[in-house]
Amino acid sequence: MNIFPSDALIVIDVQNDFCAGGALAVEDGDAVVPIINKLIPCFEHVVFTRDWHPPNHNSFSDNPQYVDKSWPPHCIANSEGAAFHPDLKVPSNAPIFSTGQTPEEEGYSGFEGTDLHHALREKNVDRVFLCGLATDYCVKHTALAAADLKYHVMLIVDAVRGVSPQTTHDAFHEMRNAGVETCSAGEIA
Repeated sequence: MNIFPSDALIVIDVQNDFCAGGALAVEDGDAVVPIINKLIPCFEHVVFTRDWHPPNHNSFSDNPQYVDKSWPPHCIANSEGAAFHPDLKVPSNAPIFSTGQTPEEEGYSGFEGTDLHHALREKNVDRVFLCGLATDYCVKHTALAAADLKYHVMLIVDAVRGVSPQTTHDAFHEMRNAGVETCSAGEIA
């Protein structure tokens, strides 16, 4: 698959709290890191999103149910858990878009409360390739928002991991219905 200057790679929430040992670890989440590292040099435009929550975020619960509005505290701004995975090769000049920065803002989509859309349009991007964590939450919501904004959306299936098999299956179905297409990292890098 050819990658063009009008393409961008969006690396979604590959943060310590979503990887092994993190507050909200996604099973096998670390496995996306070497795949993403191989993809980054293939793109002229690479952007990163991250959860960046205040300590009093409305989704935090002392007795989390692991559903919307009931998560353990995670990705608190400037904490070790909010840092990108240490092996992820984030270029020093890479744009980083922080989501969920107010107590009321869930911030599942990389477009929610950020200027990601403006930044991509400024670079004349019309096709976005998505990778990262978690398939059934932030990846899905970013994909759906991108589709709503009329981007051609490609999900790199071997560079994402989900929270649960059922919600991941449902997320794939929902994204396909919204026009999101899929590819593998091997088709790109």
